[in-house]
Amino acid sequence: MTALVAAGSLVAGFAVAEATGVRELGGAVLLAGGGWCAVRWWRGHGPVTAVGLSALYLGAFVGSHVLAREIGAWPSVATVSAITAAAAWVAADRRPARQQPA
Repeated sequence: MTALVAAGSLVAGFAVAEATGVRELGGAVLLAGGGWCAVRWWRGHGPVTAVGLSALYLGAFVGSHVLAREIGAWPSVATVSAITAAAAWVAADRRPARQQPA
């Protein structure tokens, strides 16, 4: 589930910024999606997974800007979103979350 939210918020954040011309709105979408995922990664898989995937999410955002110069904005966003989704699925979603103490 976090893979879909992580990738979707990267795409949606860019789409909102493009459609409205307000980059801060796109940033709010990114922050909401990334924050939601980070909380679930932390609670379900611990701090190492949460920090690693959160760093990847942030790196994907930054990397999309660099990659966009070479392949265009939408292809860049699609590429980094796919990479982020794959990593989230491998590191978190495909394995069960740890049980929280009662």
